[in-house]
Formats: sequence, structure tokens, C-alpha cells
Amino acid sequence: MFNRPRILLPLLALALSVCAAETAPQMITWPETGTPLVRFTFSKCKDMGAMGNQHTFVTDTTAENLSPGLIREQRFTLYVFDKKQVRIGEAGVSITNVGVGQSVKFQTMIQTSGVPATLSLVAVKMEPRNISLTVNSVPQGAALKVDGVDAGTTPKLIKVGLGKHLLAFSKDGFNTGTFPVEFGPEDVSGGNVNYELGTAQFDTIQLRDGTVLVGDLDSVAGMEVVVRTGGVLQHIDRNKIKGILLVQRQPPSPQPSEQPNSQ
Repeated sequence: MFNRPRILLPLLALALSVCAAETAPQMITWPETGTPLVRFTFSKCKDMGAMGNQHTFVTDTTAENLSPGLIREQRFTLYVFDKKQVRIGEAGVSITNVGVGQSVKFQTMIQTSGVPATLSLVAVKMEPRNISLTVNSVPQGAALKVDGVDAGTTPKLIKVGLGKHLLAFSKDGFNTGTFPVEFGPEDVSGGNVNYELGTAQFDTIQLRDGTVLVGDLDSVAGMEVVVRTGGVLQHIDRNKIKGILLVQRQPPSPQPSEQPNSQ
């Protein structure tokens, strides 16, 4: 009579072991509807021990990238259910930098209040991560566009998401230009971009009151300077001018002389 308790305990442990062994491997495709992006394979859950009603299970996990692009980072919550479809635990699952057609293998540890029977996977909504980038130009005051959208004038502090972006610069009197940038998951800050617009297309006339005129210097005579801006000639008192910066121009090609007609 006194030996019965010692027999029941091994039988209970054996029952738990059998339940765990019956947990079949599962394959889950995410998302459940639409174009599949990731396929997960979970092995049989291995019982690593229990304390009271709390169990620790480990499953060998494989994640395969089915999407047409690199998966930089995606997080999931793995929900665990028993045979009665009662949720008994959950665990976090994440994958990073998985290329097209590539697979990654890892172990997932699950804390449960019973024996797992089925699994369910739900994606965690990722907050968009932004990178700070200081953008300047030479000269300053250039109009800045980021991926075709106006972003103000340089110098400018902007924030962009991960991936590739195109900065476009433009300023009256200077050649326009573009500058590509790309940021990955490991980038903390974008640093600084200092873009030189290049050779000026027009002459620059700086007035003593701080005004800057950009155009073609037409003539300097006596007390008057004539500048063509926007196709219109402006006559300026030379005493109002602080400085003139001339761009280098090619001399006009000589016109061929007309040959007299032979008689």
C-alpha cells in the first residue's frame, strides 16, 4: 500500500513526455493571405523541464525568405495552444538580413503552462526607423529635394528611412546635381553630406546692401554697370556694387566670311 505513490509519479512524468513527443512539426506561411513572404518550419517541441505548472520547450525553427527582396528586419509573436485550443504561452521570433531565397535556422524557447499542440504566428507592427542626416551645399541656399519631394534649402537637417534615397540640389546660376545615399539597419546616424554645386553658369554681382544678382554682365562704362538678368537689362549705379564675379566663357566662334560669287 505504501508503494503506490512512488508508482504514480513516474507514470505522470511518462504521460507528459508522451504528450510532448506527439507535438508534430508545423509549417506556417506568413502572411496567411495574399502573396507569401516568409515560410516558417517549427520542429517538435522538446520539453526542457518543468517547475510546477510552468514548462520550458524548445523548437528548432527555420525561416525561408519567399519575398522578391531582402528582409532587413521583421518580428513576430509565436502563440502556443494546447489540444483544446487554449492559449498556454507565447514567444518572440525575429529575423534580420535574410536575402532572397535564403533560409536561417535558430532555436525558439517557449514558456508555457501546459503541453503545446499547435502554434500560431502574428507579425509585430514595426515602427518606421528614421536616420538623421545633415545636408549642406557649396554655395549654401540651394533648393533641396529628397526622393523628388521638396525639403527646403541648404543647410538642412532631414530624416529618412532605411534604404536608398536620392538628394537633388538646384540653385539659380549653378549647375544642378544629385547625390545618392543608402542606410542599413546598423546605421545609427546618417552623418553629413556637403555637396558642391559646381561651376556657376552666370556672372554674379554683389551689391553693397547684400543683394546678389545673377546674370550676364553686359557692360561697365563710367558710373554704370549693365547686367542682363532673365532677359532684361538692368542699369546699376557702380557705387552700389561691392563686387563682381565673372564666369569663364568661350569666345564666340568666328563666322565664315562670304565668298564673292564668281562671274
